[in-house]
Amino acid sequence: MGRAFEYRKARKLKRWGNMAKTFTKIGREIAIAVKSGGPEPVGNPRLRVLIQNAKAANMPKENVERAIKKATNKDQADYKEVVYEGYGPYGIAILVETATDNPTRTVANVRSYFNKNNGSLGTSGSVDYMFEHKCSFKVKAKEGVDPEELELELIDFGVQEVFIEDDMIMIYGEFEAFGPIQKYLEENDFEIENAEFERIPHDTKELNEEQVADIEKLLAKFEEDDDVTNVFHNMA
Repeated sequence: MGRAFEYRKARKLKRWGNMAKTFTKIGREIAIAVKSGGPEPVGNPRLRVLIQNAKAANMPKENVERAIKKATNKDQADYKEVVYEGYGPYGIAILVETATDNPTRTVANVRSYFNKNNGSLGTSGSVDYMFEHKCSFKVKAKEGVDPEELELELIDFGVQEVFIEDDMIMIYGEFEAFGPIQKYLEENDFEIENAEFERIPHDTKELNEEQVADIEKLLAKFEEDDDVTNVFHNMA
């Protein structure tokens, strides 16, 4: 098994702390998907996946429908996806993904979190090269499906890793392969539980317990911000 598997197991990705935060995050992603691809799931693959993500997060159906309807309103805020890069204490590289209707507000907040926690906001490209941008799919395991055979079958679609996690099949692929992989899974009746984009560091840095606590304090500030959708770092 490769780096994505090892990183996923070692990192124990911190999930959003409460449902309200999760629903806000998914709602903004739905708004962006609807603005770019329309409100009909049948013709909008990204929206189909987000609806499934919402279901997996126990987001009420009426909340999803409200988010879709709201996104079609011409007065709805136009959210933009903006990525900020910087360094936390001890040279830890951090990537902050946001969905914002006010980049001026968001960059000011992000810069403040870095500065107040002994970090610094960097320029575009300053840490991005330290991470590999991947897409990931979590699908329900099907009887008779061998992960290694599935991986071989999906290589031509841009898949790089396939492994079993509990009763789910985890699929990692190139960032640009999201669409072809989703299409294959849907056409072959795989039930997609969750799909997202992840940034996996090429290398990780070991810190002591006290240093880890300092980094987690900074990460918590990012995750409390409603504009922030994902935070990635290279701390082991």
